[in-house]
Amino acid sequence: MRPLEIAQKVLEIEIEGLEHVLEKLASPFEEAVNLILSTRGRVVVTGLGKSGLIGRKISATLSSTGTPSFFLHPAEALHGDLGMVTREDVLLALSNSGKTEEVNLIASVLKRRGLKIIAFTGKTDSPLGHLADIVIDVGVPREACPLDLAPTASTTAALAVGDALAVALAESRGFSAEDFQQNHPGGTLGERLKVRVSQIMLTGDRIPLTYTGTPMPQALKEMDRKRLGCVLVLDQGNRLQGIITDGDLRRALVRHKNIEGLMVDEVMTRGPKRIEKDRLASEALDLMERHLITVLPVIDSDERLVGILHLHDILGKGNFKFTL
Repeated sequence: MRPLEIAQKVLEIEIEGLEHVLEKLASPFEEAVNLILSTRGRVVVTGLGKSGLIGRKISATLSSTGTPSFFLHPAEALHGDLGMVTREDVLLALSNSGKTEEVNLIASVLKRRGLKIIAFTGKTDSPLGHLADIVIDVGVPREACPLDLAPTASTTAALAVGDALAVALAESRGFSAEDFQQNHPGGTLGERLKVRVSQIMLTGDRIPLTYTGTPMPQALKEMDRKRLGCVLVLDQGNRLQGIITDGDLRRALVRHKNIEGLMVDEVMTRGPKRIEKDRLASEALDLMERHLITVLPVIDSDERLVGILHLHDILGKGNFKFTL
C-alpha cells in the first residue's frame, strides 16, 4: 500500500473506534461528571506508558477548563508521591487492558483511603474495572497498528472521552472565556482573550463610511482614502445597512460596464456580519475565521456604528498567530 493509502486506513480505523465508543457512551459518563462536580478536591489522573501520556493531556485540559487536576505517575506514586493525594480527591485511572499492575495498586491503596475511582478502560471486566466505582468503556474493535498491538485507536478513544469529560464539566460549571483567560495569563491566546473589541477597534475618522443614496464614485474615494479594503454604508441614524468590499466591486464590474452611475445601495452587501463593542477580541477573531472575512463593523447596544475592526488589529500586526 502507498503511504497515503496507509494513512487513510489508519484514520478510518480510528474513526471506527470513536464511533464504537460513542455508541457505548452511557450513564456512567454522567455519573463521572456528577461525581467530579460534587467533589471538593482535585481529579488525580494516572496511567502508565501510552495511557500515561494521554492521562497527562487529559489532566492538563481539565485544569485549564476549570476542573483542578494533576497527573500522578504510577512509579513515582509508589515511591512517595501518593502523599500528594487527599481524601477529597477523585482518581481517574487509565488502562486499556485494565491489568496494569502499578495503576491497579495505586487504585487499591486510594480506594482503601476512601477515594472514589473513575476508570477509562477497554476491558470493563478486568481488575481495574472491578476496583472502580465508575467504569467508562473506551474499548475499540481494533488498533490501527497492522499488528493490532501498538496503542493507536485505543489511545485516541481515551483522549477523546477525556476531552468530552473536560468540556461537559466546563459547561456544567458555566466556565467562561474570561475564566479561561485567567488560567492562561501568558502567551498569545491569553492576550487575545483578555482584550475587548472596544480596546482595539478603529474609531472616528479612521472608519471608512458613507450613507445610503451616495453615488459610487464618492464611496470609492472614501474607500481608497481609509485603506481598509471596504466602506461601510449607514442610514441617517448611523445604523449599519451594508458593506462594500473589494469583492463587491469586482462583482459589480462584472454585472455593469460602468459603476460610476450606480448608488452604493446597488452594490453593497446588505446585513454584514458585525460585533458589539463589549465582546471579546477572541469572539471577533472566531467570527472572522468562520466567515472568511478580514474586517468587522463594531456596533453599540442600539445597533449604531461605533468602530471597525481589522484582522491585523487582533493579530497585533503579525505578533499573534491566527490559530483560533
